[in-house]
Amino acid sequence: MSEEKTLTDGSPVTDDHREIQPGGMQKAYVVLSEDERKKGFIRPVRYSYTHEKCGCSTKMGSALAETYARKPSFYGATFCVHCRLHFPVGENGEFVWDDGSKVGT
Repeated sequence: MSEEKTLTDGSPVTDDHREIQPGGMQKAYVVLSEDERKKGFIRPVRYSYTHEKCGCSTKMGSALAETYARKPSFYGATFCVHCRLHFPVGENGEFVWDDGSKVGT
């Protein structure tokens, strides 16, 4: 069975969720469902990350943080509140957690 996905508010994923809003964020963000996140985490739940290019820290809500903790490779990119754009995550990505490890790994 594939993992269940919802939007951050728990509602079903919509076709227009990636629409970019004023300020650069998407209309909504996909996360693992609450039931999927309750299965446990393979990484710590962390609520902020730093963009290595600009040095700014971005905070995120619980559903996003828990999705990263449950499945670190779930996302291919994330948002920087300073740059107001999405940039890659992962081994060659542009973001780090407070402990220096790469977001998405």
